[in-house]
Amino acid sequence: MTGFARTAGTFHGQGWAWELRSVNGRSLDLRLRLPPGLDGLEAEVRARAGKRLTRGNVTIGLQLEAGAATGRVRLNAQVLDDVLAIAETIRARVGGPLPSAEALMAVRGVIEAGEGTPSEADRTALQTALLAGFDAALDGLVAMRRIEGASVAAALARHVDTIEALTAAATRAPGRTPEAIRARLAADVARLFEQQPALDEQRLHQEAALLATRADIQEEIDRLQAHVAQAREILAAGGAAGRRLDFLAQEFGREANTLCSKSNDVDLTRIGLDLKAAVDQLREQVQNLE
Repeated sequence: MTGFARTAGTFHGQGWAWELRSVNGRSLDLRLRLPPGLDGLEAEVRARAGKRLTRGNVTIGLQLEAGAATGRVRLNAQVLDDVLAIAETIRARVGGPLPSAEALMAVRGVIEAGEGTPSEADRTALQTALLAGFDAALDGLVAMRRIEGASVAAALARHVDTIEALTAAATRAPGRTPEAIRARLAADVARLFEQQPALDEQRLHQEAALLATRADIQEEIDRLQAHVAQAREILAAGGAAGRRLDFLAQEFGREANTLCSKSNDVDLTRIGLDLKAAVDQLREQVQNLE
């Protein structure tokens, strides 16, 4: 399932933004990118995403702007002493007055703005605000995936209709009737007797009957019809259906392969090949469904 969502906001003058991106995947793979110092959010973010998503490769990123400086402006005495010592050395060599206070304050590092250490209450409040923003972004991602899911479900329903129509065509195929199978085998047996009259007629007829039994595709047709009904039930129920439909697609493919292997009729083989193509299209679309 593909999708994108973004939410942004501020907390005490500090800007933040969540970005969530999702692409197709057979299972749920969450990849997080959190700013330093906020690694403690990872477990909660994973838990919340896991409750709402079941499939897809999802990238979750949080951007956090630098907040306004807190604490008082302070003098770095060590840097000031170093600057004054250098100024005195220069004045002793070339003469001139010492630098003014304004000039010294302009030297980088002499005056520092302390960041301060946020309290535990401030950290907790920030995390609460960020998680609320994440929930909003997750709502947006789920909504976008739901829209795509509705479109995919409609396409899947069309593929299931095609599979049902081809199954019905295989049921009606004249070449699959026991009479047609026996007639083809009888003709093959007759040709063998013309070429090899010494063949054991009884044994040959027994083998022909066995081949006729193996060529019957009624079981495959019954299972295909059952799978069609189950697929429609899953699509009608809604919700997370990707994995169940993925399993059904494999079962559809197995029955289509067996039907083709049993076929000894040109029309039935063509139907079987069309059926395999429809199943492949179904399997490909299922990968886009949660």
